Parts: sequence; structure tokens; C-alpha cells
Amino acid sequence: MSIQPLTRRSALRGGVVSVVAGVAGFVVARWRGSAPSGSTGAANAYGPSTADKGVALARVDQVPSGGGLVVGSAKVVLVRGPGDSVHGLSAICTHQGCLVSSVAGGVIACPCHGSRFDAQTGAVVAGPAPSPLPTVAVVVRDGTVYTS
Repeated sequence: MSIQPLTRRSALRGGVVSVVAGVAGFVVARWRGSAPSGSTGAANAYGPSTADKGVALARVDQVPSGGGLVVGSAKVVLVRGPGDSVHGLSAICTHQGCLVSSVAGGVIACPCHGSRFDAQTGAVVAGPAPSPLPTVAVVVRDGTVYTS
């Protein structure tokens, strides 16, 4: 087996390929770097936060005391304890990503495969979900619950 000598044509072809790849890499890096500043992922990584003051999810009086409310558009479950204390959990089941459907009797239910989660902690009560629902930071301002 003999090694062929490098020809001018091969060297030129390799140089052109390198330059084209470098320019393409530069363009892609500049394009990706042009994302608006300040866009951050949500705590549960299901989407970007849209504003510094958060997104209004519901009024506190819409969340039943001792129960909860599934806000499907935001993929958040709001759970209300005694008084006006409200906390948030992800509404995405950790089994296969279905949207949970209801909060009743202290349990959040997923309609797809029967997973159940503790409404206060998000812990798995009944499988097949492998892990608890992640918490979502929420804040109550002027009687309205916002993402924070």
C-alpha cells in the first residue's frame, strides 16, 4: 500500500472545506447568541419566564381552601393551605409527561396511567410515576397568584 502525494487540488479542496465550516460555525454561534437578554428558563424547565413580575395564574379565591387548581395553560398546580397560603407544583406528570387533571382529597391525579401525588409535597402516592412533582415558585400579590 503506497501513500499518494498531496496534490494542489486536494490541498485547495481541504482549505475551502475548512473555511466554509469556519464561516458556518461563526454564523450559527452569532445567531444563537442573539437571543434576547434576560430570557431565563422556568424553575421546572418547561418554558421561559415571560416577565420579571411573573405571570398571573389565578386569584386566590379561585383556589379551593384545602384543595387545588390545575392551571393547564401554565402547566402549574396551585394548592391552597389554610388561609391564603398557596404553593405551586408542576402539572406535568413525571411518568410520561401528561398534564395532571385534578386535585381532590389532598391528592393530585394524573388521568393517563393513574399516578397520584400528595398535594402538599408533590410526593408520589401511587405509581407508575418515578419521582415527585417539582415545585414551582409562586407568589401572592394583591389577592392574585403569580409565577415568581
